[in-house]
Amino acid sequence: MTAVVIHDPTLRDGQHAVRHQLGTDALRGYAAAADAAGVPVVEVGHGNGLGASSVQVGRAAVPDDLMLSTVREALRHSRMGVFLLPGWGTSDDLRRALRQGADVVRIGVHCTEGSLAERHLGFLAEQGAEAHCVLMMSHMASPAELAENAARAVGYGARAVGIMDSAGHFLPDDVSERIGAIRAAVDVPVIFHGHDNLGMAVANSVAAARAGAGIIDGCARGFGAGAGNTQLEVLVPVLERTGFTTGIDLYALLDAAEFAERALMPAPPVTGSLSIVSGLAGVFSGFRHQVLEQARRAGVDPRDVFFELGRRQAIAGQEDMIGDVVAELSARGPAA
Repeated sequence: MTAVVIHDPTLRDGQHAVRHQLGTDALRGYAAAADAAGVPVVEVGHGNGLGASSVQVGRAAVPDDLMLSTVREALRHSRMGVFLLPGWGTSDDLRRALRQGADVVRIGVHCTEGSLAERHLGFLAEQGAEAHCVLMMSHMASPAELAENAARAVGYGARAVGIMDSAGHFLPDDVSERIGAIRAAVDVPVIFHGHDNLGMAVANSVAAARAGAGIIDGCARGFGAGAGNTQLEVLVPVLERTGFTTGIDLYALLDAAEFAERALMPAPPVTGSLSIVSGLAGVFSGFRHQVLEQARRAGVDPRDVFFELGRRQAIAGQEDMIGDVVAELSARGPAA
């Protein structure tokens, strides 16, 4: 059987679903439960990573330093992971995270902009830290482009590299092709992080493992924005049945998921109509609230907005494009 390392970003990516408002009791309780289950890496932070708490993307209920120290104290066996997006986080944020005991640092960049990770990966390499790089919105690049950017990140010092299906757009064959291309281009572990807009996150994760991914992400109850992330307590037994080992205790993992549902989220995420449309369109589902609000005011169909945003290849950070699309669709009037 082949070993797969599970990374659990419930306390980081899940924050998007609650506007980054998880408190210390929730952070501590879930971290302890995941640790008891033997989850190898527990990731924590603002949904957009270190240094991102702001008016623009939402202020977190708890500062970065307190989030990290709270989770660090709760982990007895699991390693602690953090995430950083260049432009939000800085080298100073990385220094503080390392002082707080971060074991694994992920740098996220747009899938065709691997060079943006160079500075932070280089800094982490100088510090002797375990640095990973993930290519986001990966459906926007070909397998060859992803492999090229992944290899570039390894050259900068990444000890693992991979892709995020940020819009939940992929089907298993898409994942297999991309992971296979990256696997052939690098000699470090390959990462896959799925979203469930089309209900394919677990199947896509299994496809990734079969294609050679050695690190797979999952969140308790799929906690995350929109349709959520790969559901961790489903992913682990499915991987085990498929011939992979995770080293995670199933009963304890189920207990952690029960805690997460009680203490972290108003309700588990569901694959709703707009999540499906955003997945088909290849648009970050975090646009959902703004699309709904602006489309309602203008009297246009939010589904049309998502498909037009997809045609324009909108990415996170380009929320101003929503208003432009809504205005144009409103000016056109109803389709004939």
